[in-house]
Amino acid sequence: MARNKESLTLLLDIGPSMHNALPDVEKICSILVQKKLIYGWNDDVGVVLFGTEETDNDLAKQVGGYDHIVVLNGISTVNRNLLGTLKKLPRGTVAGDFLDAIVVGMDLLIKKFGTTNKGKMRLCLITDAESLTKEPYEGTKEDQVGIISEQMKSHGIKLDCIITRMSSGMADQKILVENDSLLCNISRKGNAKIRYVASPAALLGALRTRNISPVTVFRGDLELSSKMKIKIWVYKKTSEERFPTLKKYSDKAPASDRFATHEVKVDFEYKSLEDPSRNVPPEQRIRGYRYGPQIIPVSSDQWEAVKFKPEKSVKLLGFTDASNIMRHYFLKEVYAFIPEPGNKKAGVAVSSIARAMRETNKVALLRCVWRQGQGSVTVGVLTPNISSMDTMPDSFYFNVLPFAEDVREFQFPSFSSFPSSWQPTEQQQDAADNLVKMLDLVPYGRGEILMPDMTPNPVLERFFRFLELKSTKPDSEVPPLDTSLRAVTEPDPDLSENKSVLADFRGCFELKHNPKKKSSKRSRDAASDEALVQSSDPRDAAKVEKIGDTSPIEDFEAMIARRDGSEWVVRGIRSMKIYISDLLENSYEGDAYPKAIDCLMALRRACVLEQEPEEFNQFLREIFQRWKATDLRGFFEMVASKNISLISKTEAADSDATDSEARSFPAKIDFSSQ
Repeated sequence: MARNKESLTLLLDIGPSMHNALPDVEKICSILVQKKLIYGWNDDVGVVLFGTEETDNDLAKQVGGYDHIVVLNGISTVNRNLLGTLKKLPRGTVAGDFLDAIVVGMDLLIKKFGTTNKGKMRLCLITDAESLTKEPYEGTKEDQVGIISEQMKSHGIKLDCIITRMSSGMADQKILVENDSLLCNISRKGNAKIRYVASPAALLGALRTRNISPVTVFRGDLELSSKMKIKIWVYKKTSEERFPTLKKYSDKAPASDRFATHEVKVDFEYKSLEDPSRNVPPEQRIRGYRYGPQIIPVSSDQWEAVKFKPEKSVKLLGFTDASNIMRHYFLKEVYAFIPEPGNKKAGVAVSSIARAMRETNKVALLRCVWRQGQGSVTVGVLTPNISSMDTMPDSFYFNVLPFAEDVREFQFPSFSSFPSSWQPTEQQQDAADNLVKMLDLVPYGRGEILMPDMTPNPVLERFFRFLELKSTKPDSEVPPLDTSLRAVTEPDPDLSENKSVLADFRGCFELKHNPKKKSSKRSRDAASDEALVQSSDPRDAAKVEKIGDTSPIEDFEAMIARRDGSEWVVRGIRSMKIYISDLLENSYEGDAYPKAIDCLMALRRACVLEQEPEEFNQFLREIFQRWKATDLRGFFEMVASKNISLISKTEAADSDATDSEARSFPAKIDFSSQ
């Protein structure tokens, strides 16, 4: 049997209480088969219905009982005919017994595979668990659950229970409590998982449609020191699901050729620039890397010698406070570190370290090389995961951290640095608070909406549905987005039903239309023979590349507002500093001081907003030092009168000037001594 081959039996409740949910059940079961036709076309699938009027199963014929259960599709290799069967499920007329359905499903698997295929057999129960289960002929229901759990464990059968709670709440609460207790006992005693769903989207994500066998990324030692090592296994906890690989297909083979692979092979040829008709063989080709204007050739042998080849290992670097590792530093997938199965000493060691880290609020930094000859080193943070189940050992979660080259720094100004007129009023803040509370994804009386492990990827799901449609109708158009997928991509209408909250928020943040002004052209200057055009259109402002004499402040603000490159803020600040210095140097009896003051104020304002305090503070100190050798008394008197000071730490966190130093800077100028 194939390594990843799975044998799955669907146990579907089609009783009267499930009729409203059956359209969504049909969709999710169809998608399951569609994915198996792509990823697991060797898998076996069976379908058992309970809650039917009739009875058709082997146990009912052999031992009696097990009424209202029909084996709709025996366990067989998945095929397209099963799709049509699952898209049109019958509607039952009697209440179904999910315990009897589990037994019938187990009987199918055991008779099909016997003692083989352990760990690769799975039952999937979909029901609302609103119907009363029958009393067994011997013992209690709890005893029956115990027998079922033991049989599941002995034969290596897994059970996924998906409990739909999308009804109006008219079910008998006593029956619900009893059935939930029975299911919890199965989960605790056997290899079973229970998921409760309250929406079609959650149902779509609850059923595991693709069987992915866990594969270790690393098996070896977690080295705490040269003399202290713990045996661990490492798995991927999360990994992005991608589109299935699309391959090139050739229709050139005859239709009668049953053994044709229709495979397309691609060959590349390299031609010489001097002689395009001559092919360049592999031994005459070499890689080159651009270094400035040059291309540096590097042979494969040299490249292999340059490669970093660390030894396979996972080593502890040290511990740090959890608050020192920012959540936005996490990269790539999440890994799970577990003690080596069956190794009690490793389990105790992992548990003791994990609990100590939890108590002290610490995390560990690790250096990881997952395999020999990997060529790269991973540094990440290890977070303790304390298990809440007695049968589940404590473990760790590992997140990859960036190196300095991987970090992107974007400085954004704080609201505290803005003037009070730019900050939200108390009324605006209250309106925003109410909006956030209204859109809470954990509403009162309901489960959490859009839980990651219950929310399907709408792009992938739509692709699989369209692929199945194209397989039967090649000329079909792309269908509209399904309602269950629309619930993932659009806000929940139940959350935004309070129109007054939305109206209050909209009223507090009213948007006003800002009409574009017509461009006004000035006459040509005879000296420069240049046309100066002023426009409120931001596309014209985005073209400013230097500061001119006509409107230096507007040019400066346009430069730093450009978003077609990260260098414009730096260029704008540098250009404004040069412009101010030129004004002061070329000033005659202070005629340029007012203009220089206006430019200096604009420069200070921009440096606060762009969080570049050092650029302004250093410039202000430089021109003050230069003033000692020149006569700029009048200019600095104007600086003091306008209260232009250094940018303090209060305005920008990166500033080196304290509040007192910033306030006293103009006062430090002793004009009387000059």
